[in-house]
Amino acid sequence: MGQKNTEDKTAVLQRQADAFGRIAVRGAEKAEPAGTGEAKRLTEVIAPAFYGLHRELLRERYTHYWLAGGRGSGKSTFAGAEIMIGMMRHPQANAVVLRKVERTLRDSVFEQMNWTMDALGVEGFWEARLSPMELRYRPTGQRILFRGADQPKKLKSTKVSQGYLRYLWFEEVDEFSGSEEIRSIIQSLMRGGERFEAFYTFNPPRSRNAWVNRELAVPREDRIVHRSDYRTVPRRWLGEQFIREAEYLRDTRPELYAHEYLGAAGETGGAVFRNIVLREIGDEEIGGFDRVRRGIDWGFGADPFVYLAVQFDPAGRRALIFHEYRQAGAAFATAAREIRKENRLCEPVTADSAEPRSNAELRERGIRVRAAKKGPGSVRHGIEWLRGLNEIVIDPVRCPGAAQEFLGYEFEPDGCGGYRDGFPDRDNHAIDAARYALERDMARPGVKI
Repeated sequence: MGQKNTEDKTAVLQRQADAFGRIAVRGAEKAEPAGTGEAKRLTEVIAPAFYGLHRELLRERYTHYWLAGGRGSGKSTFAGAEIMIGMMRHPQANAVVLRKVERTLRDSVFEQMNWTMDALGVEGFWEARLSPMELRYRPTGQRILFRGADQPKKLKSTKVSQGYLRYLWFEEVDEFSGSEEIRSIIQSLMRGGERFEAFYTFNPPRSRNAWVNRELAVPREDRIVHRSDYRTVPRRWLGEQFIREAEYLRDTRPELYAHEYLGAAGETGGAVFRNIVLREIGDEEIGGFDRVRRGIDWGFGADPFVYLAVQFDPAGRRALIFHEYRQAGAAFATAAREIRKENRLCEPVTADSAEPRSNAELRERGIRVRAAKKGPGSVRHGIEWLRGLNEIVIDPVRCPGAAQEFLGYEFEPDGCGGYRDGFPDRDNHAIDAARYALERDMARPGVKI
């Protein structure tokens, strides 16, 4: 009899959970009383700025949801609510919530998720545990796990007894070490299911050279970037004191206000190139190019071989980087084949003159390679010339490596609040290839190249 009552109760809870999932995601009527609370409209939990993003989640068009915003923007509330509701709608779905440091979990995301189940009115469905730290969905046994990235072995061994890990949430993702660490975690956790959603919540770092800002500069078809701030959140949710503090900083320190409350990425004073424009360069536009230049920077070992095709517009003082082949350890035959795919008319290609044997290898394979005219001051002159253009337009989909290099190229700090003279010789392979490609266009008056 006891077992039957338990089964009946579980069945009732599951039906209520299903009803809540269907109703809440429409933002319509309230569900029936659920456990110790009452299910609420989703519009009472997530801010208006996220309504459109919620609809995108329902359409299942994206896998990666990057939520950038300042203090009080509601981004963490949105991520927590969508994970909890999603699990109630999908019985095979489980979740992992991550912070860079494990000891920060309890007072941040764990408390956030506990608040979320209360705000949604579904606390009767969930059981909170501290050791191990998790939330368990009572009707089905689905779990929300909490992990720190400073314990990589725990991440690799993360498993659930039923279903799979559909949802990931990286809170304060800018605190993680970089794209490689995020990718490694994803590869460990996104397994065994047909559908996944990953949320990344963060306040954009001030420096555009920060890995998060560089990562988002390159579009991905399965990624959506959403930006929000406290001004789209109902005042009563934040409280008057929060508003007063924000407005005081707005009036006294507008730059800090823009970063901390509006989630604006600060412009770094060390940026070498301030004339970068990222946009799509379509096939029709490329078909009209009549001043295409091509350059090669040789890379060996871990350094990549880079081949760029660049249109130069002398009237508009613009360089348009529209084709990139980038590969570490590229064989000569492979490099030649990739160049011919773009350079069908076998037009000249300017390459680093420091590698005469490598240039000869390409010539033997039919590539018209000419050596760059390097000499004292040529690097500085070339970079200064590129900096002086009105625009360096880069297609970030066709040329992701070039986009990241040009955006991330910064002067070296001098340790005293300023910057050292000269340009750093690192992370500049596409920049060098662009210099070589445009060498003849940037010749000094009176200098024959």
